[in-house]
Amino acid sequence: MAAISRADANWEGDLVHGRGRVRPASGAFPELPVTWQTRAERTEGATSPEELLAAAHAACFSMAFSNGLGKAGHEDIRLSTSSEVVFVPGTGVTTVTLTVRGGAKGIAEDEFVKLATEAKDGCPISQVMKGNVELKLDAALG
Repeated sequence: MAAISRADANWEGDLVHGRGRVRPASGAFPELPVTWQTRAERTEGATSPEELLAAAHAACFSMAFSNGLGKAGHEDIRLSTSSEVVFVPGTGVTTVTLTVRGGAKGIAEDEFVKLATEAKDGCPISQVMKGNVELKLDAALG
């Protein structure tokens, strides 16, 4: 059976001067403010669609990577992942860089990087972006 996720957004005003709010239907986090200024200039106090995409991608990648490590027989898995989404006004999202540090009991660096690359290419959020933006990976033990 398919799992369906939903979020809702409300917006008032024009693009540049307006403001909105976004919230997940699950209630997993509170309603968050969104503005063009936050999106284009990265000011504090509100979020952007790209920041939400980065959060989704970091979580999705971490889950896919931990699955790959587990299937390869690794234990004591620990991962710290960040996702950086580059938004260029007038162009859109151009690049997404996943950075992961971590390890598992007995894993060598080359296997860690190989499995991280497979997770980057295979996670569902990466699949949505594949062919649309440049996907980069910085993976290392640590």
